[in-house]
Amino acid sequence: MLPDLLAPGLRLVFCGSAPGTVSAARRAYYAHPGNRFWSILHLAGLTPRKLAPAEYPSLLQLGIGLTDMAKHASGNDNELPPDAYDPDSFEARIRAVRPSALAFTAKAPAAAFLRRRTGAIAYGRMEGPLDFPPVWVMPSTSGQASRFWDARPWMALGEWFRGEIA
Repeated sequence: MLPDLLAPGLRLVFCGSAPGTVSAARRAYYAHPGNRFWSILHLAGLTPRKLAPAEYPSLLQLGIGLTDMAKHASGNDNELPPDAYDPDSFEARIRAVRPSALAFTAKAPAAAFLRRRTGAIAYGRMEGPLDFPPVWVMPSTSGQASRFWDARPWMALGEWFRGEIA
């Protein structure tokens, strides 16, 4: 639905489930007005200011990329078809660009990639598969996931990104 924003040498790649309906229509990542993604990126120190969704290509200049686990579907997680996620294709895309770290913007795409139940995944940093960048799992920025919102993992990711923690 949305093109990957990937390039070799990125410090960080964010991976979501799939573009929501508004994001797909606007052809921009995290474009729903109720989504916290662009605000938390700025608050966590990952961007110098709050970017507008349409500015997403400028993330490459900051060493940040974007992709989704489902490349041919859009909607909320509960609306995606059972075969929407393609973890093998995702892994190949990430291995091709070899970022320093990978951050899932929700538990569902992390669970699909790691082949675990969402309940077995904690927020924060974890080791990914062998010979793979470290993996971060972030609370979803979607307004529909407000009951799970916690900015602390995002702030820790920002500290890592700025080199304040190893």
